Amino acid sequence: MSGNEEDVLKIAKKLDKMASKKNTENALDILKALKDIPISLEILQKTRIGMSVNNVRKQTSNDEVAAMAKQLIKGWKKLLPTDSSKKSEEKGTKEAKISKPEKSESESSSNSNNYNSQDDEHAEIMMTNDPIRDKCRELLVKGLLTGCSDNSALQTYRCNFLAAAIESAIHTEFRNTGVKYKNRIRSRFSNLKDTKNTSLRENVLNGIVTPEKLAKMTAEEMASDEMKKQREKFEEENIKDHQMSTNEGTVTDMFTCGKCKSKKCTYTQLQTRSSDEPMTTFVFCMHCGNRWKFC
Repeated sequence: MSGNEEDVLKIAKKLDKMASKKNTENALDILKALKDIPISLEILQKTRIGMSVNNVRKQTSNDEVAAMAKQLIKGWKKLLPTDSSKKSEEKGTKEAKISKPEKSESESSSNSNNYNSQDDEHAEIMMTNDPIRDKCRELLVKGLLTGCSDNSALQTYRCNFLAAAIESAIHTEFRNTGVKYKNRIRSRFSNLKDTKNTSLRENVLNGIVTPEKLAKMTAEEMASDEMKKQREKFEEENIKDHQMSTNEGTVTDMFTCGKCKSKKCTYTQLQTRSSDEPMTTFVFCMHCGNRWKFC
């Protein structure tokens, strides 16, 4: 890692912390220091500094901080390919289609990208040439862009970068694109596009939740605060209902009490979590009254 990249990464973390706490008191000094650091497109991509600066701009009430942030972002946009180069690439693509009428499956998947992007060439940089993986990356980009008011090329590029990192982490875990891989992708997409769960999407975009962490999060961990409270309330009510009677339940000798070692127990099973999760088993020792549960 170069010295400039390391310095920019440290600044990005500070700005992300400020944005998450909605406290931009010292942001101006940090942005001034950032202005003096030479930043290449590679550094911009790896550190995601543009998104960090933009988040601070949104949170600040200081006009000077907002102006400095806009100035930095405007300068970095010049690092992106110009419209003329984009038109040149499009022209080359059309010529290639004329000379090669047949289109590969991976090209079809890439061209079917229907999200609103102002810099589609950046998405192509992240492609894998595997139609299934590429389609999953496009799906994650849609989730990340849901409800996004910032339609800049920098924001789109950031979402493409994050989507590629999330998909890559999931693919690394399963090492294939089978059912488990697809189910994991779908659950990430469903939670990212959930308009009632904006905090998850914002945390991912702000770097608070890393792509690697999101790839492994459970349904409970990704759920909105409102959903978590509802589940906790539901579980508490089920536990209370279960504890109202000590005589109910199925008698069994399958369990051993951790306190008295007796095998004379009763047990009941309740669905305390989401429907796709295992049921919770509640066990009552008829000898000493000890209770415990497990999933």
